[in-house]
Amino acid sequence: MVKGPYPSLKEVAARAGVSFQTASKFLNGGQVRVSPETAERITSAARELGYSPNTIARSLVQRASSTIGIVAGDLTDLALSQFVVGAERAARRVGHAVLVGTLAGDEEDGSEVVNTLIERRVDGIIAAAPQLEEDTAVAELLRRYVSVVSLHHVPGGGIPTVGSNHRDLGRMCTEYLLGLGHTCIGTVTGPFRRLVVRSRLRGFEDALRQASIEPGEDLVVEGDWTPAGAASATRLLFERRPQLTAIFVHSDVMAIGVYSAAAATGRRIPEDLAVVSCDDIPFAQYMTPPLTSVRIPFAETGARAVDVLLRRINGEELTAEASLLPVELIVRASCGVVGAPRPLARRGSSSQVMEEKL
Repeated sequence: MVKGPYPSLKEVAARAGVSFQTASKFLNGGQVRVSPETAERITSAARELGYSPNTIARSLVQRASSTIGIVAGDLTDLALSQFVVGAERAARRVGHAVLVGTLAGDEEDGSEVVNTLIERRVDGIIAAAPQLEEDTAVAELLRRYVSVVSLHHVPGGGIPTVGSNHRDLGRMCTEYLLGLGHTCIGTVTGPFRRLVVRSRLRGFEDALRQASIEPGEDLVVEGDWTPAGAASATRLLFERRPQLTAIFVHSDVMAIGVYSAAAATGRRIPEDLAVVSCDDIPFAQYMTPPLTSVRIPFAETGARAVDVLLRRINGEELTAEASLLPVELIVRASCGVVGAPRPLARRGSSSQVMEEKL
């Protein structure tokens, strides 16, 4: 059955016995004074007719769209998609809609996506696209036109960021492997151009130097976030250091490639090679053996970003300092028997180590 058109505001006004302007301002949040009896008549008429306020009309009255924009990277990335879902749910809980513009590759025009969101009159934007870390044109657009919160570095600064301490993350993973007795530890990183990758790499190097191990360049191979790229990087590590006994890999997706390369060269995990990864996306616990991984609170980070953005939209003065959420290392069988000795948590650290027994 074909349904008829939505009930109009004129119909609501007629049934309530008030002017169109009064009904419009009352239902759309405008400045209007009505008696309790009139308010009840308007509300009852809207309910009886099944009228829903027009959010576009409401935005014109209130000069706010109750909509936020998200500029995101490729949403096939499970970690990023968890962030966007967390942000959307948090926004919806407080009555805000979300428009998402995605950048699938480095070659796409971030300015075009940001301009599209600005033209839709979003109240603010969350930047969650690492491709934009060094994009000065996008940074200027964001600073000039809207309230902004970012998941990543923004050129020129002045924009609050939300995330986790990735240098601390890299240090924690490496310290865990050192605590298990490994002294020849390699790392398969994401693309070096990413700031998060360089932060994790600095943490890796910090931990090795603290253990009086010089982090040689031959222990580091760049990956591309894919299993195939990680497999190639892992094979190169084995060629450089046949005695390698542990790998810190920068994502669970790349850990699939590490597992594959280990199997292809006759190495068993964890008997011959311990593996620690990042993200703790849902499939990590179902790998064989289950993958030890850092749980990054992606959904909670999305919710925090929405909270910070709405505070900025409402005129609250916020510093550009990062809002950091803690991470935790979920210990599974890829590093050996759960319950093996491990380093103590550092005082003042926002990170934790947790054993997961399956």
